[in-house]
Amino acid sequence: MNKLWAAAVFLAAVAFAAGPVLWPGFGGFAPHAFPVPQDEPPVQPAGYAFAIWGLIYLWLVAGTGFGLLRRAEDPDWQSHRPALLLSLGIGVVWLPVAQVSPLAATAMIWVMLTAALLALFRTGDMDRWLQISPLAIYSGWLTAAAPVSVGLLLAGYGWLPETTAALVALVIALTIALVMQYRLHRAPLYGITVIWALIAVIVANSSPLNIAVAGLALIGIFAILALRGTDTE
Repeated sequence: MNKLWAAAVFLAAVAFAAGPVLWPGFGGFAPHAFPVPQDEPPVQPAGYAFAIWGLIYLWLVAGTGFGLLRRAEDPDWQSHRPALLLSLGIGVVWLPVAQVSPLAATAMIWVMLTAALLALFRTGDMDRWLQISPLAIYSGWLTAAAPVSVGLLLAGYGWLPETTAALVALVIALTIALVMQYRLHRAPLYGITVIWALIAVIVANSSPLNIAVAGLALIGIFAILALRGTDTE
């Protein structure tokens, strides 16, 4: 049974990584997918930041592949696999759904995030660079991406002004990130990945300057770094 879990997680990681090839051309929710078109919304990080998906895909495939080939029966690798399989399984079909329904895609990405965070908490202590680190950057990016989806919905459906929606999304992301990083010091790449997203938010809001959004993102960066500075492990 352990080998089946290991194989299932690896296959899910491969299928997840193949998503951009199977469903190409997705560059975020289409502006006109919302009643209020979202052209250059302040909640969305600068486009270059999404290149991190390449690293995430490769690292997840490498980590789950190592787990299948070398750690299929190891007890240290067992606990996180069911939750990771759930997250990746939803991720396999997320891209085609996101191209037609931002609402459904937002609900799905929150399940992906919840399962990914649970998997990260359940990782063992062995093979940090192949067991913990791939999940850390995957979870870190989802911690930014899921609230961004919420911010887009809030502004896109006219429930809040764009800047206010972005601030709400940032508060949600930072709350999750700070709680997670405080509880899981052994995964520093989690916080670093969130910082990567926050820097991209600052870049996206630098010209013209949106001081509220960029300022809150900067405060978030300092807060995560300060929390990491208390780490004695």
